[in-house]
Amino acid sequence: MNKVRKTRKEKGMSQERLAEMSGVNRGRLSRIERQLSVPPLSIALKISKGLSTPAEELFDESPAFTETTLPQPLRYIDLFCGIGGFRYASKLAFDRLGLEGECVFSSDNDLFAQESYEANFGEKPLGDITKIDAKDVPDFDLLFGGFPCQAFSICGLRKGFEDKTKGTLFFDIARILKEKRPTAFVLENVKNLASHNGGDTFRTILSVLRDELGYCVDYKLLNALDFGLPQKRERVLIVGAKKRFEMDWNFDVREKKTLADVLEKNVDQRFYASPAVVAKRKARHKPEVSPAIWHENKSGNVSSYPYSCALRAGASHNYLLVDGERRLTPREMLRLQGFPDEFKIVVSDFQIRKQAGNAIPVDMVAAVIENFLRSAFLSPRRPSESLPPARPSALF
Repeated sequence: MNKVRKTRKEKGMSQERLAEMSGVNRGRLSRIERQLSVPPLSIALKISKGLSTPAEELFDESPAFTETTLPQPLRYIDLFCGIGGFRYASKLAFDRLGLEGECVFSSDNDLFAQESYEANFGEKPLGDITKIDAKDVPDFDLLFGGFPCQAFSICGLRKGFEDKTKGTLFFDIARILKEKRPTAFVLENVKNLASHNGGDTFRTILSVLRDELGYCVDYKLLNALDFGLPQKRERVLIVGAKKRFEMDWNFDVREKKTLADVLEKNVDQRFYASPAVVAKRKARHKPEVSPAIWHENKSGNVSSYPYSCALRAGASHNYLLVDGERRLTPREMLRLQGFPDEFKIVVSDFQIRKQAGNAIPVDMVAAVIENFLRSAFLSPRRPSESLPPARPSALF
């Protein structure tokens, strides 16, 4: 609850005038006044300035400006869980923050991914999330999900997120958030989510999370290369909470791995190309560094880097080559994604390549979860305190 509308009217100020004075979009102001959207702290402070009223008075009924104590253990669900990237990432983040986590629900419809997940975590994920009633999901505090990107058919009726997102897998995240009302969520998706379907997909996702479900939301395009993993893998990370927060998108990267750290020392001969093929490649391309990952496209053009291009499900086996001589091994692909060597490989090479290509970069997502929990819950900033200059996180 907030007193923005009441205070504005008491001051004889129109909504249009407040928008002008605060620099906050009028449509957003309207949603905030109607209690349909929770503004982040930076927006709340702008409104406070525009109304010349302390933020504590405008938002005094909201828990947003008070410290939140996270429950121990912190219960989370793992949607579209794949082989458990979020499990590893959250464990790293929780350990750094001195928190205990507990996964109370997981789901993935890929039978081979379920097999890998069960072998490594002792729990078999439930299947198709579209067939699971949100009421049957246990209560939880955090939702994790790397959901597939699909086009949305936005109807003219505008009846809410069911009208906007039905038939997409994001709908299943939205309906679970609506039913269970968890404290927060962290979502991950491909870079192209921002431009997918002319940008309508991403705009709809943000609108549903902010305006329909009432969460404070922030997002950023990040690259696994910047988090100590030798893989150029760009992903959109979306974080949201029921209370206001200012996400810190600056990260303290503790450990950086090189390509040499990832590559195996003794590799089975079956991963190597024939001497004739290797000689032909090396006649066409002279790398500047070694070791290097050679990227060979369909036209036969080769480029090489001291890191890997993004792994792709089902394709990396053929287009990424170590020094032009051999394919990456399944263990190397898992290492490129930040999975520990303790991860048990219990499926075929084909399946584990697919699973690694679909996985999240563990180190990158762990850093996001750590900063998010610290920004949103563990180190709240009082409204009277000044904020650092805004760092734009918009993708378009």
